[in-house]
Amino acid sequence: MSAHGDVDLGHTVGGWTGATIAGIGVCVAGLGIVLVSGAVITTGVAVIALAVLVTWVLHLAGWGKPSGPRPADQWDWRVKDLTARHGHPDCVGCRLAGRRPGPVAVAVVELFEVVGVSKK
Repeated sequence: MSAHGDVDLGHTVGGWTGATIAGIGVCVAGLGIVLVSGAVITTGVAVIALAVLVTWVLHLAGWGKPSGPRPADQWDWRVKDLTARHGHPDCVGCRLAGRRPGPVAVAVVELFEVVGVSKK
């Protein structure tokens, strides 16, 4: 259960990994500003771009979350999203990867919601 009550804040492996890498990138870029070094600033910005890429790849691998709220049994950050392979409805990341959910994928998502299957 979340410490924030009944709110799903999207804590996922992809989210935590991306945020950590982006935090490191911000620190490197900040150090570059303090040192007045264009090369260090550029490295920090590149690390931030890497964080976006890593987060996107983890989302596509099922370690992110679909848009919108999830059932409470899927709030744990270690829960893998089994529907990611088919693409999430209204998901920009899935559309960029060429994953457009068809009727079968939408039916699978709805089945998981109705049956309450845990994705652990």
